[in-house]
Amino acid sequence: MSHTAHIPSHRKPRRSASKMALRAGVAGGVLSTLAVAAAAGTANAAEPVTETIEMPTLTADLSTQIAQSAEVTQQTADSYELRAEQDAAAVKAAKQAKEDQAKAEAKAKAKAEAAAKKKAEEERASRSAERTTLSAAGGSSASSADVAAPASGSVGSVVSFLKAQLGDAYVMGASGPNAWDCSSLVQAAFKQAGVDLPRVSQDQSVSGTPVSLDSVQVGDILYWGGAGSAYHVGVYIGNGQYLDAANPGKGVVIQDLSGYPADGAVRVL
Repeated sequence: MSHTAHIPSHRKPRRSASKMALRAGVAGGVLSTLAVAAAAGTANAAEPVTETIEMPTLTADLSTQIAQSAEVTQQTADSYELRAEQDAAAVKAAKQAKEDQAKAEAKAKAKAEAAAKKKAEEERASRSAERTTLSAAGGSSASSADVAAPASGSVGSVVSFLKAQLGDAYVMGASGPNAWDCSSLVQAAFKQAGVDLPRVSQDQSVSGTPVSLDSVQVGDILYWGGAGSAYHVGVYIGNGQYLDAANPGKGVVIQDLSGYPADGAVRVL
């Protein structure tokens, strides 16, 4: 054995002729295939591509459907228009009804006011007649309880009630039916005529229209003390007399103004 036999060789082994021939054949085949493909691509590129798309035909059924859809759309539009007209008419009718109601209410109010005015005038005339009758029929004695008074009418009902209480007791704070103080008696009397007076004499002295003692009339409230601070009240019944719940010693009596002049008067009726 050579002394260099154990050293490996760095030379590449020779390839066999058969392997080289096989590789050459494969390479040639690939190149041939690429050439053919390229040629085919060039030929195809040279020819224009055409494609026919068949559009749908408008049939009778489709035409009918389209017509029906258009008709439904038109009907819907007509319905909306009709609804709008109906709404506008309803709004107009409501406005007119409101105006008519306002006119009717104004007319009724004017009629009621005219009736109330007429009634007030009739009542004033009636009161004037009652006062004239009471003044003419009244006696001159302070102890007289026979002063005539109408059985009906606002002033007459006040005077009639007061006379019905003659002889009742005077009790401070009492409000009837058999005992009174001055202001409770006056309050109860005017209630018969539908007038709600305050409970105490101070308030009653400013509850009506102030009148002078020279022009006092039947049914006027007389008070003693200052207006708003009165300590006693009574009711004028004509001929210089008044009726009141005087004090615990006298009770409910008729008295002469000349013996106990009042300080002021107010007219409620």
